Parts: sequence; C-alpha cells; structure tokens
Amino acid sequence: MIQIRGLTKRYGDFEALKGIDLDVAPGEFLVVLGPSGAGKSTLLRCINRLTEPTQGEVRVDGQLVRADAASLRALRCQVAMIFQHYNVVPRLSVLKNVLTGRMGSMPSVASWLQVFPRKDIEIAHECLRRVALDDKALLRTDTLSGGQKQRVGIARALAQQPKVILADEPVASLDPKTSRTVLNYLKQASRELGISVVCNLHQIDYAREFGERIVGVSAGRVVYEGGPAGLTEDVLHRIYPGLDAADARREASSGDEAMPRARDFQLEEA
Repeated sequence: MIQIRGLTKRYGDFEALKGIDLDVAPGEFLVVLGPSGAGKSTLLRCINRLTEPTQGEVRVDGQLVRADAASLRALRCQVAMIFQHYNVVPRLSVLKNVLTGRMGSMPSVASWLQVFPRKDIEIAHECLRRVALDDKALLRTDTLSGGQKQRVGIARALAQQPKVILADEPVASLDPKTSRTVLNYLKQASRELGISVVCNLHQIDYAREFGERIVGVSAGRVVYEGGPAGLTEDVLHRIYPGLDAADARREASSGDEAMPRARDFQLEEA
C-alpha cells in the first residue's frame, strides 16, 4: 500500500530523515517507534506531503506522490491523518467535526456552505458508532474529554473512507487506560475495514501490545524492523541510545503476561 524509497529530509544542515526505505502492506497496523526528535513525525508528514521531502519517493497504492495540487487532492482523499492534539474544532458539534472528513469528496460550494448529503451524514454516524460516540453526536466537541476528542479524530479519519491512516503520537497526551481504549478503536477499524495504519509511538509497551510490525527509528534512520518479540535489550538500545541498562532489560523482558492483549481489552468510556 505504501512504498518509500530513499526518503531524505533536510532542514538546512540538519538531516531529519536519512534515506528511509519502508513498505507498508494493505491493512497492516504498523507502529513506528522511537524517541522524540527521531524523525517519526517528519516521516508521516512526508508521506502525505505536509512536508516536502528533500530526496526520495513515496508511492501510495502504486501511485507516485507528487506535489502538484491535483495529485495532492487525490492523495489526501486516500490518506487520512490523526494528530497528537486532536485538531478538532471545539465550537462545532461532534457530528460536524466528523463530517469535515467528507469534504474532500464534496463540491467546493457545498463544503464551504457545510451542506452535507444524507449519505455523508449516515457515514458520519456509522463512524461515530465505531468509536462508541454516536450518543454524543450533537454535543459541542469542547464538552468532551481528551480521550473522546481523540476518538472524534479517529471517526473523522474513518469518514474519509481512506486506504491509509497516519496517526502521529495519537495517545501522547492521554492516560494509560484511555490510551489503550483509543488504540484499540484504531486497530479494530484497521482490521475490520482493511485500512493500512502507520502509528507513531514512543511508548515501548504500547508498541508491543498493538503493533503487528514495528519499525524502530533513531536519528532519522531505521534501526529495527520486525515483530514485537524482537524488541530485545540490544534493539532497544539502538532505538533509544543511552537508555539505562536496567530500564532496557525491564522493557525487553516485559511480555504478554505483564500486558493485556489488545484483542482481550474491554473498550470502556474514555
């Protein structure tokens, strides 16, 4: 679904990405794991061209991602984004926030006037049902908790009916219980709808719990690519240089017994 080759991004003399090669399969839930400043957000922003790469190429569903207006419009209909800080419009209702995910497929005049067809409203309600928020559709979004706002962000992304979702640290500002609820909804939607998800995380335990495959990024390079079981002490030191040895051993040995599996976790109000 996504093919990345030789992706490089420089800001002046600073090289944020250093020749990234990466493939993401259709319907895969891929976790990009790494510390702050590793280049994770830059990688996602280069995929959907919120940031223009310095070198390299990105293909989505076989199509080369280009910077012209027509290509970007087509790309962003296929690729949805979930942000760390929700990016909801507080004064709008929950339903209208989700309906903004339909605007890319609407005529310009209709989107400016916020006149949504019945079909789009039905799609938005179905997406809210997927994240257990349909009963809050008419509330102002600023009345919701942080976890609920992030679930609105997931519903908005799903309303685009995308082939790919890019999630940039979607649980960084949430408590552990709410984080697992949010990640479960996202993974469940990926599995049931066949959407490829690339999810940036810096929490090792969440990467192990939810990632079907993990790509470890450090200083702009891929330093690990494999399954959760491969996150050994040595690998964690490559992803997190300077990690205390005791912490690395603890993180490397924390297994399924210490962490509930995603499929067994009961979705609760967050």
